Amino acid sequence: MKYLYLWLNIGSFIVPFLFSFHPRLKFYKKWKYFFPAVAIMMALFISWDVIFTNNGIWGFNELYISGYRILNLPIEEWLFFICIPYACIFTHYSLKHFFPRFILSDKILNVFYVTLLAILIISLWYLYDRLYTLVNFMYAIVLLSLIFNFRKKDLQLFLPTYFIILIPFFMVNGILTGSFIHEQVVWYNDLETMGIRVGTVPLEDSIYALTMLITVFVLMEWFEERENRSTKNQSSANSLST
Repeated sequence: MKYLYLWLNIGSFIVPFLFSFHPRLKFYKKWKYFFPAVAIMMALFISWDVIFTNNGIWGFNELYISGYRILNLPIEEWLFFICIPYACIFTHYSLKHFFPRFILSDKILNVFYVTLLAILIISLWYLYDRLYTLVNFMYAIVLLSLIFNFRKKDLQLFLPTYFIILIPFFMVNGILTGSFIHEQVVWYNDLETMGIRVGTVPLEDSIYALTMLITVFVLMEWFEERENRSTKNQSSANSLST
């Protein structure tokens, strides 16, 4: 199927996009935070993507893409970094709207954080020569440590959603990596990964998804908080002037 990657992007995006205008959700009001956050995330992840593609860490099957490229990346890959975060972040705020108490406790978060960091560090000790594993896990260690120490509540809020998102994520990534189709849409050089797959999906992709999405989420929350502070300060200044 020539445009399979494109259709996967559109299919992931279209329903969340339409429901963004639902009167109870109004996710479109968060676009002013979402798109700048995605742009910052893409500046990092696209750079990483270009380098990995050019060095054969991963690549794309011409049978399933349109053939249009920017910086040697298929246009579908660029859309991936918009459509998938949009669907996932929309899911988070929708769940937050309907289930406001859907949050990790301090105790569970602490256990999860320490366990995950231990796994990432031990993995790097033995697999530091696998480039995808190295870059992916190092970024995760730095990012999660910063968020845990300075914006811990963001982790408590987002991780429950992430555990739910993993189900459709593995379905979409499963198709991209060869599940249910004859060939892979996206192939990986197994010499640069742990060599462990969940179905056809490299295990590293679950960490990749976490860091990609939480980068966007934390930035969105920070942008919104900054705007709210600015509005509050301006209101206070106006009240004093009158």
